[in-house]
Amino acid sequence: MKVIENRLLPPKGYRAIMLFGVIFVRKGVELPPRTLRHEEIHKKQMMEMLILFFYLWYGVEFLVRLCIYRDRKKAYRNISFEREAYVNDHLISYKRKHFIWFRYMREGKV
Repeated sequence: MKVIENRLLPPKGYRAIMLFGVIFVRKGVELPPRTLRHEEIHKKQMMEMLILFFYLWYGVEFLVRLCIYRDRKKAYRNISFEREAYVNDHLISYKRKHFIWFRYMREGKV
């Protein structure tokens, strides 16, 4: 997995961001294995949804969650893709099923 260090991405308060299969980290930040696994889960979600649909769904779900929780961090943590990644990023050999993130839409908030 390609990791690019830079000064702009990710936004402050985040360790890493995956964009189109590439992980961006701030210069000098060391990524722990758990964060790499978290981003790998996102990469698999993206491939599953043909990238464009992943970003569309992610954006729409974030806006819906923002209306529900009225808090950006809560909205972010409750996006189904993020919930799947946070729940499973500690598992070294996580074998995900296709579209399993959909299950995280129906469960309670994080």
